[in-house]
Amino acid sequence: MAQNATIYKIELSVSDMDRHYYETHKLTVAKHPSETDERLMVRLLAFALNAHEHLEMTKGLSTDDEPDIWQKSLSGELDLWVALGLPSEKVIRQSCAKAKQVVIYTYNGNPADVWWEKTKNSTHRFDNLQVVNLAQSSVAELAARAGRSMRLQVNVQDGDVMVSVDDEIIYLTPTTLKSSGKA
Repeated sequence: MAQNATIYKIELSVSDMDRHYYETHKLTVAKHPSETDERLMVRLLAFALNAHEHLEMTKGLSTDDEPDIWQKSLSGELDLWVALGLPSEKVIRQSCAKAKQVVIYTYNGNPADVWWEKTKNSTHRFDNLQVVNLAQSSVAELAARAGRSMRLQVNVQDGDVMVSVDDEIIYLTPTTLKSSGKA
């Protein structure tokens, strides 16, 4: 028998001084049975780092042709495609063809480093692609604080991120491996 998704209730407050975005999002997030706490927390962090009134969580792991997070225009076009992990070159190519902007967040230490060394040369042609690495130690700290009901405060300033999870604070500095040529 297949396991059901676990439902998480999140209050996510974002104060992004770099983008001048200040908003609180009430999210109901389904955690797929095969999804780790690390991946869940990276998904929430990626949502905060790209927060926008039209940003949405998708079905994620349960579908192959959707990103983890997306933002669609009012006319239904994909403005932003946010993926987590280590996508194949084929998936990167398809994502960049579908969306105006693609952001990939890697987060699993040495495997991410190996993946980037293998993949980086094939990504030069994609002006709409940005690749960001999150330190494995920071992601592990976030995952240790994952709970079914959470209040997260994410502050971003000068590229540095402070995440408060139920009054415990984690600091991280995402590393941009590839910058997008588009804003």
